[in-house]
Amino acid sequence: MADVQIIDVGPRDGLQNEPAIVPTEKKKRLIEMLVDSNVKKIEATSFVHPRKVPQMADAEQVMKQCATFGEIEFVALIPNKKGFERAKQTNVSEVNWVTAATETFNYKNIGMSIDENFAQFKTIVQESKALNIKICFSIAVSFGCPYEGEVAPAKVISLVERAAEVGVDRIGIADTIGIATPKQVKQLLTEVMQVAPSIPIAIHLHDTRGLGLANAYAALEAGVNIFETSVSGIGGCPFAPGAAGNLATEDLVYMLERMGVRTDIDFEKLLAAADFAASLTSNQPLGRIRQVEKRGKCK
Repeated sequence: MADVQIIDVGPRDGLQNEPAIVPTEKKKRLIEMLVDSNVKKIEATSFVHPRKVPQMADAEQVMKQCATFGEIEFVALIPNKKGFERAKQTNVSEVNWVTAATETFNYKNIGMSIDENFAQFKTIVQESKALNIKICFSIAVSFGCPYEGEVAPAKVISLVERAAEVGVDRIGIADTIGIATPKQVKQLLTEVMQVAPSIPIAIHLHDTRGLGLANAYAALEAGVNIFETSVSGIGGCPFAPGAAGNLATEDLVYMLERMGVRTDIDFEKLLAAADFAASLTSNQPLGRIRQVEKRGKCK
């Protein structure tokens, strides 16, 4: 059994900011390659308004394609109750509800205040459980906001406490703009795990300033064992100016396996998925392993 769980968000977070629409069949192929590399949980799409994020307009079609992949858990991001209404009509395993730690980002991202967002969230918690759909509560810009600057840890902790009270299956802490340092990550996640000791905690890291792996190690030291990453480091947020790609899945797998932390992911197949993911994007991917090392030296 793996020591950690890696959730690849490449098909959603990795592609959502791409200006050229990626065909549904190519999204399916990326997901298929991730499944083949033994990634057990994948964030496949987002049920957002297609005018806001055109790349995700085929969310229903992507989820229909995912139905062919058996026991894999597929996650879909939802920004509001309308997104949940769409998602629940599919074979989704888990919905990922996103709020933000700052009011400005919340308005930019989903067009409502934090309290309005949370009020909507509470209305779907019990329904999701009745439908046997897991629910994750993710907190964007947990370390820093492109509009408001530094984020006080107390803001994040308050949201964690509120989410824990209503009952969630997972809580995600996101460094949306890649501004966190290892010290900040360890301190905040240690506190998060103290106030929500019975809820699985995930970390979502962007590698904007090259600290993604260091921050992942800090999270591991704090006791976190769920990581959201994106194959080939692709990605970015339409509502977060300057947010570069996610921490590359293959970089994290390489580091963890070298440390003796089991991921159960087939590294060579993951590199093939990284190559394919890179071919779908317009920007230079951030994954270090595929850029620097030859495949024969990546073991």
